[in-house]
Amino acid sequence: MADDYYKTLGVEKGADPEAIKKAYRKLALKFHPDRNPGNREAEEKFKKISEAYAVLSDTEKRKQYDSFGSDQFSRRYSQEDIFRNFDLNEILRDFGFGGAGGNERVFRGAGRRGGYTFRTGGDPLRDLFGQGQPDYEPPQKGEDLHYNLSITLEESVSGADKKLALQQELEVHEISVRIPAGISTGKKLRLAGKGHPGVHGGPAGDLYLNITILPHPIFARDGSDIYIEKAVSFTQAVLGSSIEVPTIDGTTKRIKVPAGTQSGTKIRMKGYGVPGLKGSGSSKGDQFVKISIEVPRKINEKQLQLIKKLAEEGI
Repeated sequence: MADDYYKTLGVEKGADPEAIKKAYRKLALKFHPDRNPGNREAEEKFKKISEAYAVLSDTEKRKQYDSFGSDQFSRRYSQEDIFRNFDLNEILRDFGFGGAGGNERVFRGAGRRGGYTFRTGGDPLRDLFGQGQPDYEPPQKGEDLHYNLSITLEESVSGADKKLALQQELEVHEISVRIPAGISTGKKLRLAGKGHPGVHGGPAGDLYLNITILPHPIFARDGSDIYIEKAVSFTQAVLGSSIEVPTIDGTTKRIKVPAGTQSGTKIRMKGYGVPGLKGSGSSKGDQFVKISIEVPRKINEKQLQLIKKLAEEGI
């Protein structure tokens, strides 16, 4: 949000030109760099009150400012526009500061609209408000980098250490990264300072890894739960049985299939799912075994007769 020039000078919106000039003179005497050597805060304050006075002391600019409001005005008027036909040197000489031919003192800093060099004695606004090329460029953070990283389902569950080779300009940088257990597709990992170098001494940008989990041949993931499909025979489903089921961590567990289990039934293996991502507060998920009943494609004569007898019994 742009500064309110009336508040900057400490006057009411309906203040007359003399009151505005008086307010500016009082503040200029207080914050002028000659009276505050080495004080960057005073320099910035002096810059802001001078900008406010340049607008409010000009009838047409003040009219436009009152009409548009501070935000719209700052978008429509550059500082070159604001200080056009405004002789600050003459005003400062009236207040007893510097003037043409006086000793020149230089102050550098970063203002709201970019870098600037502030001079007193000669032309105090020559570079401060955009006249000519600024002598100072503020530090800027380097550009961030984005990298798409695909990992296996096992790596998303257990975590993994990965090494990446990233090319920046003419160099290849090898970066090590720890994939946290529990990460999911769509998550981003931020590696601070691994992006493009900063400009004018600014910090380097960051590297963001966009995570995608590759499909798995037998397991599927839904949130923090793991799913696997397991086929059992008709008799196992009818009579009940126990079967061996692989888990995502590489072990094999035996579970019970209750008698009368229907096709599509899901049997829960508590705590064999995905761990909660560190800091998320979520608990470890479960593994679900989806039962399907296997129908034999071929049977022998004896089996056929037995099945016919079961059919006669209504099974």
